[in-house]
Amino acid sequence: MQFSFQQARGLLRPQVRLFFLLGCILSLLAACSTPSQSSSSSNSSAASCDKSTGITLYSAQGYDSDAAKAFQKQTGIAVKLVDDSTGNLLAKISAERNNPRWDVVWFDGNVTMQTLDDQKYLLKWTSPNINNYTDLGAKNVPADHAYYPTGVTAAGVIVYNKKHIPAAGLPKDWSDLTKPAYKNLLAENDPAYSGPAYPFISGIAQVMKGEDQAKQYFQQLKSNGDKIFQTNDPTLNSVETGAREFAIIQDSAYYAAVKAGQPLGIIYPTSGVAALPSEIAVSAQSRHQACAKQFVNWMLSAQGQSVMTHHDPTDGDTYFIDIIKGVTPVVTRQTDGINLTTLDVPKWAGVETELKQWFHDNIVQ
Repeated sequence: MQFSFQQARGLLRPQVRLFFLLGCILSLLAACSTPSQSSSSSNSSAASCDKSTGITLYSAQGYDSDAAKAFQKQTGIAVKLVDDSTGNLLAKISAERNNPRWDVVWFDGNVTMQTLDDQKYLLKWTSPNINNYTDLGAKNVPADHAYYPTGVTAAGVIVYNKKHIPAAGLPKDWSDLTKPAYKNLLAENDPAYSGPAYPFISGIAQVMKGEDQAKQYFQQLKSNGDKIFQTNDPTLNSVETGAREFAIIQDSAYYAAVKAGQPLGIIYPTSGVAALPSEIAVSAQSRHQACAKQFVNWMLSAQGQSVMTHHDPTDGDTYFIDIIKGVTPVVTRQTDGINLTTLDVPKWAGVETELKQWFHDNIVQ
């Protein structure tokens, strides 16, 4: 899910550390036998859609239940929804390996979805609705068409309490936060728990032209009193209570907090913020690929998107930047004046485990 202010969707339950779980999952994906993949299946169920059988949807999106019900009502295709955190869904996919019980998977994060693609878990196919994308949407479609973005948020922005603006004033860019004037004023999320935290970290590395530069930056933040919380909720709470003056969070969580009445302001750093797409994909081994493709195609249409835009305005998942033509947003959020950085997804997927481990050992500890 995206990660709403109220529920922080897409996070593992508190008793399970997402960092270590994902590390194990990635190791299992690499070690297990590679699933066979083709753009079509010899099973007849892949060629035609059995509406009564339908699909099984693994999803961590706040609006997934709304979408599943609306799609089933409109098309008559049954949808069995398994709604869980992204980490738990990845664990299920890994455990099922060559006997998948899912047909479609949907969660935030192109880097994580790329890992599934690299291990040949995803079907490579071209949706007939691929031309529905705006320019921003098209930038986030992978070359092999193994997964498709359904919306975009910013993985990390700077949020502050309008009632507690410090004497140092407001920062304009990431580098400002390392200055002595901002000592002990900043909070951010732990990538061991928070899904958007790693895309933010990799986005910093891309903006600053390398891993070494990013590591130096986060070490400077730590030396300047940066406080690490697990997820958006406690990070935001530290700003709301005045314990901290600034927080780095996913921007959709900010908009949900403002909707809930919090007196917060937002800063999109000038050098760039990492784009965090929500992604949807079809299983390469699905026995119901025809039905699965119909669901994906529907989500890439104005009809499917309207379900997402009309979702609960107190849920941060609703505050995405639309990337499908003909979509009219219902909630209000900033879309202009944001320097969105499109991540080099294969690169950051390849070093995710290592970079998270470094962050844990050197910044969190």
